[in-house]
Amino acid sequence: MPKLIVAGPFAAPDHVLAGHPERPSRVTAAIAGVDDLMLDTDRIDLETRLATFEELAAVHDDAYLRELEAFCKAGGGKLDPDTYASPVSWDAAREAAGAGLAAVDALANGRGDFAFVVARPPGHHALPDRAMGFCLVNNVAVTAAALAAAGERVMIIDWDVHHGNGTQALFWDDDRVCYVSTHQDHFYPGTGALDETGGPNARGSTVNIPLPAGATGDVMARALDEVVAPVVARFGPTWMLVSAGYDAHRDDPLADLALSSGDFAHLASIVRAFVPSPGRLAFFLEGGYELDAVRASVAATAGALMGSDHAVQPATNGGPGAEAVSRARAVHVEPREHDLW
Repeated sequence: MPKLIVAGPFAAPDHVLAGHPERPSRVTAAIAGVDDLMLDTDRIDLETRLATFEELAAVHDDAYLRELEAFCKAGGGKLDPDTYASPVSWDAAREAAGAGLAAVDALANGRGDFAFVVARPPGHHALPDRAMGFCLVNNVAVTAAALAAAGERVMIIDWDVHHGNGTQALFWDDDRVCYVSTHQDHFYPGTGALDETGGPNARGSTVNIPLPAGATGDVMARALDEVVAPVVARFGPTWMLVSAGYDAHRDDPLADLALSSGDFAHLASIVRAFVPSPGRLAFFLEGGYELDAVRASVAATAGALMGSDHAVQPATNGGPGAEAVSRARAVHVEPREHDLW
């Protein structure tokens, strides 16, 4: 049996705003999903650490980080209409980012085959110079930047229902990191159009696959098979990171895609096949706000990685989106002279 590293749990119970959907029970639900697999010695609960200021500054502006720290220490409050911080949120954000760094270190040292980072707050909306979309620090980007600095070629696959505008912005012109996003089209935060493909030094290193409301799991799987697989072959990643949001689940209250937990098992199996060698795949919890759906979807994801026969909801099919995948294939797969790799 493979071994699963679990970086967490870090529910950050004092990073909370009454009534806000991004709440500590999300991590409790995710951990319960891992518990449901009863992995025993095949599960490694990892002692993590706080990311240093320098590690955060590899992707975020120094001034922003100092302002965020000072804001939290002054008592916190609303950073924008959707995003909040409490007095402990600076350390919570550092711990969330540090969990990802510790997870990949453990994988690189041969302690496991896969990792699941269950820390919060989430990260993929955090921009270089500001928080947004419930996110303070971009956890997956901090980890990707550290790997890239060590000479690795990193692919980030983001299946959260919302486009990861922060992650895209951070690596827009960096040909060491390939960012791939499937997300609901014409939805928050309004980025992630098909023609957003990377900066002048990294054309083709950003791959957006916007999908219509109601898209089902078969559409997402087709996007990975027909669009992402050729990009993987072209880019040649040495590490694979997944921004694993579960708000594309049909029961999630904040979005309109129609996946089941069984679909996430299928997606995880496809992504697993992309990994170039053992011990180079880590999942980062992003969105997902219906607790039962988070629990079932995390169990399905981790179960697919571990070869577990844990029961999941049937996969879904028949929703719209086939044309969207075909358009994405035409943009991202057909050879283009301006691509750098």
